[in-house]
Amino acid sequence: MSILKVDNIHKSFGKNEVLKGISFSVEKGEVLSIIGSSGSGKTTLLRCLNFLETPDCGTITVHGEEIFNAEDKRKKSEEQIRQNRLHFGLVFQSFNLFPQYTVLKNLTLAKELLEKAKGSDRLSKDEINERAMNLLKRVGLAEKAAAYPCELSGGQQQRVAIARALSLDPDILCFDEPTSALDPELTGEVLKVIKELKDTDTTMIIVTHEMGFARGVSDKVIFMAEGVIEEEGSPEEIFGSPKSDKTKAFLSKSLENI
Repeated sequence: MSILKVDNIHKSFGKNEVLKGISFSVEKGEVLSIIGSSGSGKTTLLRCLNFLETPDCGTITVHGEEIFNAEDKRKKSEEQIRQNRLHFGLVFQSFNLFPQYTVLKNLTLAKELLEKAKGSDRLSKDEINERAMNLLKRVGLAEKAAAYPCELSGGQQQRVAIARALSLDPDILCFDEPTSALDPELTGEVLKVIKELKDTDTTMIIVTHEMGFARGVSDKVIFMAEGVIEEEGSPEEIFGSPKSDKTKAFLSKSLENI
């Protein structure tokens, strides 16, 4: 059974229809890369999956449980929306770390609030801190636990953002152009962490403009154009023998990155 199934997602902003019926599935441990030109709907799709936007049509199913159906007009409570979001961890382009908190606090804050809401059988603060430190070790930043975001490089901030997304144990980790705000020399350290996550069987959806990375790390690639999935397949199929003229045209402009 697929860990994630997305069926017929539509999203418009006013008269601008950004997503025009997106359907796909992801298996546990699979890495799906989504590529395409700016304006093709990639980021809007991720925002819909993370309930930062509400689709106008379609369903989202995780572990066989339908967590969103646009035809269900009953208003979701904040708690229901929060529970739905916990299935997904999102790493933004621009890090979005809390500047007033240390690296460690950036990782523990949301977890502490969630555990407090449980009331019983919750993790202690020491246990939460220990988990956070283990995540910082995974991304190579344990020595920066007491530092503030302004004291870190862009690459280090993005690695902290990845660790923070992992701190809530999401089913699916989503990345929205994780290297677009980084200088080229810092891009490699972030991509290295993502590749290491693949080795731990982490399920990931990655919106990326790094074609070589998408080709090397993905199990499946989706090419989006004008709000639809123009082509979907293995990296070998998409990059080696694309069928769509739009895919061919897009990749021909990106050959230097492959």
